[in-house]
Amino acid sequence: MESVLCAVCGNELERGHGQCPYCQAPRVAGEMGATGPFHRVVNLEKGMPQVMPALNRLEAAITVAGSQGYKALTLIHGYGSSGTGGAIKAAVQNQLQFLRLQGRIKEIVPGEEFEGRSKRGRHLLRRFPFLVGHRDLNRANPGITLVIL
Repeated sequence: MESVLCAVCGNELERGHGQCPYCQAPRVAGEMGATGPFHRVVNLEKGMPQVMPALNRLEAAITVAGSQGYKALTLIHGYGSSGTGGAIKAAVQNQLQFLRLQGRIKEIVPGEEFEGRSKRGRHLLRRFPFLVGHRDLNRANPGITLVIL
């Protein structure tokens, strides 16, 4: 049986179900087929940019990913060489909080908290099963942030 993706959480649904078994959202006509995009990795520190170019790259990535139907982004921002977190990481975290308050993104998961053993982590993996194979799951990587769009 062909499946579709829930328009709210992105989980795969079998045709004919009236609501998503993961987030309980009602089915919406025109939901994206199961071949649609789910996850993208964006390297914000590629080329060792200063803070503003990295934030511009972040803004562009979120805009493009949202318009293309992605459900999650992994942002690679690095941790910084000082051992206390770098300028790009701090600026990205602040910008993400602002974007969440604006409603442009739904959830922010710092790499240090991206694990499947907590209640939050289990819920995240149930909603987005494609994240089970994520390379940084359960690694407590402070150099990345997962963003749910």
